[in-house]
Amino acid sequence: MTTASKELTRSAVSATLHCLTGCAIGEILGMVIGTALGWGNGATIALSVALAFLFGYSLAIRPVLKAGLSFQQALGVALAADTVSIAVMELVDNAALLVIPGAMEAGLADPLFWGSLVAALAIAFVVTVPVNRWMISRGKGHAVAHHYHHHH
Repeated sequence: MTTASKELTRSAVSATLHCLTGCAIGEILGMVIGTALGWGNGATIALSVALAFLFGYSLAIRPVLKAGLSFQQALGVALAADTVSIAVMELVDNAALLVIPGAMEAGLADPLFWGSLVAALAIAFVVTVPVNRWMISRGKGHAVAHHYHHHH
């Protein structure tokens, strides 16, 4: 692997970890709320996905706002930077939860609930890294926001 290739992979892993943070907060919160309220799979997943996008974009906007962009500009950067990453992560994560036997029926006190969430997020991370790597290599995705993350 060349130095440039290693750096690209490192950037993709970093971008995916960033995405994973927002997705995990939203996903876990949505699953906890939906499960606690006894909602069905569809409503619980819809809430989890909505919260994952909300927290993902919120985390993406913060450093861009700190760099001096207006909220509208920062939102545009966040949408460009993270939409595909969050969408892939959520698609894979929720598909994994649906195929893990008993995951969607497990209660909050059941280790299967928490283990399934961790496993699904880990699978989503592994699938999303190459997507982010491909996008960053073409100047898309997280590459759009990257230079704002270092200005304070």
